[in-house]
Amino acid sequence: MTSSAPVTVAVTGAEGFIGSHLVEALIASGHRVRAMAQYNSFSSYGWLETLPQDVMDSVEVVLGDVRDAGSVQHLLTGTEAVYHLAALIAIPYSYQAPHSYVATNVTGTLNVLEAVRRLGIPRMVHTSTSETYGTAQTVPITEDHPINTQSPYSASKAGGDRLADGYYASFGIPVATLRPFNTFGPRQSMRAVIPTVIGQVAAGERTIALGDLRPTRDFMFVKDTAQAFLAVGTAPAEAVVGRTFNAGTGGEISVGDLVTLVGKLMGPSLRSARTRSASGPPRPR
Repeated sequence: MTSSAPVTVAVTGAEGFIGSHLVEALIASGHRVRAMAQYNSFSSYGWLETLPQDVMDSVEVVLGDVRDAGSVQHLLTGTEAVYHLAALIAIPYSYQAPHSYVATNVTGTLNVLEAVRRLGIPRMVHTSTSETYGTAQTVPITEDHPINTQSPYSASKAGGDRLADGYYASFGIPVATLRPFNTFGPRQSMRAVIPTVIGQVAAGERTIALGDLRPTRDFMFVKDTAQAFLAVGTAPAEAVVGRTFNAGTGGEISVGDLVTLVGKLMGPSLRSARTRSASGPPRPR
């Protein structure tokens, strides 16, 4: 699959934060999209419902679940590429329900890989996470950095990564892996650090309650992350298949400095207060 020929592509996790931005980027590039949204009793398509109608005119929403092999097979039938973003991602909750994370992040990935193998899909882009690196041993973190999972969430994502690597090595599955760092932007959950800070400031708080202020992060705007997915999905096979690519800016900022920056942009002078996490054991970084 190359960028010169618009095709029909599938996106799992399309109703989510990054997934909905990727759908927009794919449509803007001329592709047609089959977007999997997980069924719910509210008949909601998540963030897909906020996309402009001219975008949604080129999107076929398919209700399903990556944990169900039949759903995945149905989604991928008739497509020429799949972007696999569906995942459980909340780190604290992974301590409470690790089996759920394995079911979605490992078995779900297995179902996508098997469907790609059976149907002969020419390109799969698998989504990893920088959390699989754990505490940085070298900076900047490159793709050669050791994997050191430190939560059930990151362990489940690493399991999916290993499956992708194994299916490429064993069956020649044309899969490439993208490993985003800390994505931010519109539609992000308020649990994430940047929306949390902005929300507290907007509510009139001047002492911002957060966890550890010392860790540094590489924050990347969500539309840039979507373009990274598109680049990996449309590049010549020999350049990307069987490989893993980090997606970040190469810069870093501490959580404490981030609070200061948000304060400067929004006006008030802020103070940061470290608080203990309400759920899940402490996570070393």
